Amino acid sequence: MFSAVSALLPKMTKPNSPSLTEVVKQVAEQQHSQASEIEKSRTVLFQLQAKFQELEKEMDSILLETKTTEREIYVQDDAIEVTKYHCENLEAQVRTLYSENLKLRRDAETVQEEFEMTFARNNEYREKIKAHKHLVWEMESKMPVMLELAKKKAVVKELKAMKEELMHDLQNPEGSVIKQVQEEITLLKREITTLKEFINKKTDLLEEEKKMHAKLRKEIEVQNKRYDAILKRLHCQLNKLHSNKRQWHWNIQQLEKKAAELRKCLGAVGLQSSI
Repeated sequence: MFSAVSALLPKMTKPNSPSLTEVVKQVAEQQHSQASEIEKSRTVLFQLQAKFQELEKEMDSILLETKTTEREIYVQDDAIEVTKYHCENLEAQVRTLYSENLKLRRDAETVQEEFEMTFARNNEYREKIKAHKHLVWEMESKMPVMLELAKKKAVVKELKAMKEELMHDLQNPEGSVIKQVQEEITLLKREITTLKEFINKKTDLLEEEKKMHAKLRKEIEVQNKRYDAILKRLHCQLNKLHSNKRQWHWNIQQLEKKAAELRKCLGAVGLQSSI
């Protein structure tokens, strides 16, 4: 106020200058105007300080959120690395299972081929045995041994009857009849000896055929048991391979599902990181 009055005093010394009352009034008005402006400035200053404080709080909150976000990003990066490592392990397991599946498939195909070859050989052997049985049956049906034996028995019976008649005729004193009978007896003995030899040969041949048939039957039984055991073993192997194949297929499906879920998680994490 004194500065304003001192500033107005030189003006008052001039002619037509305002009076002291007017000067004081003007000074009061200026002071009131300055006080009003100062009050407005203070209000604006308080508002600016409040705004500044709010901005500082927002900055602190933003910094806290930024740090939290950075920590989450670090955690997500670690989780992504762990997930990638897990995915790589799963892919390696899938590749291993796939190669094992291919190997088992090749083994199954090999076992199937061996089974088919064994089955074909078994069928071929059975066909041979069947043909041999049929041949033996035809040979036995065509062998006239039994017929000839019956015929020879009838001849022997007739010879015995003739012998009795000859014994009766021996009482005849004529020597020619006796000689003739003796010659006929000798011839008959020779024929009987020849027939016995023939029958013995046929009997020996028949015994050999029986022995061969018995041996073939034993071999057939042994082969049938062996092939039945092979077939059972092959069936067990095939059933085991099919069971393992189903289990491996189920494991692969489960691993593929886990890999798909992990890929989805990776995609979601990447999307959040980009945001």
